[in-house]
Amino acid sequence: MAIGKLYGLGVGPGDPELVTIKAARIIKETDIIFAPQSKKGRPSVALKIVQGIIDEREEEPEILQPLFPMTEDAETLDKSWDEAADQLFEKLSQGLDVVFVTLGDPTIFSTFSYVSKRLQKKGVKVELVTGIAAMTACSTTAGIQLTEQDDILVVVPQIDDRLPKILPYVDTVVAMKTSRHLDLLEDCINQDPREKEIVSVQNCTMEDENIVHGFVDNKKYFSTSIIKFKK
Repeated sequence: MAIGKLYGLGVGPGDPELVTIKAARIIKETDIIFAPQSKKGRPSVALKIVQGIIDEREEEPEILQPLFPMTEDAETLDKSWDEAADQLFEKLSQGLDVVFVTLGDPTIFSTFSYVSKRLQKKGVKVELVTGIAAMTACSTTAGIQLTEQDDILVVVPQIDDRLPKILPYVDTVVAMKTSRHLDLLEDCINQDPREKEIVSVQNCTMEDENIVHGFVDNKKYFSTSIIKFKK
């Protein structure tokens, strides 16, 4: 029996209306929906976004919600990715197609990439379906232009000693999940003498979306800060 196809499908930042037409069609046609959750008992955010589309199906798909713990421990992460890949391969080996739903776009800081690499080594065909990325959703929601003319844009997932070295050459910084490294980010940005505009967006496009001019220190996980330096 032929191995099924795996779709790495981006569902956007949170608003169900931002799921693409192509993504909606694939969700309606595919055998199994794979929707990782970050904590036991906590529903998958990506699954919640597409639940309305699933409800439109004539037949209910099988829905799997494996645990992908929010940790930076490499051993724990490797174990969760291995287990997810094994679970997926069991279904794919039956000739079933699987959709792996992921927030934003599957090519930008997505856990899907780690699972996908493991499955591709086993001969699984993977198709990526683009989704609206959180950083562009945040910029449009906040009404701030990310780039103009020849601006250089840098996307930062974690603050380390690289940022101060490149910051003088950067026009716009998008700092993802700022609750994890806010103090370091503020120190780094404040050391730059240029005039700057700072906008932070939390839970972008969701019901409890919050937009603030400046940094926000309330530890919400889905927090993005955009720093635009004025020329």
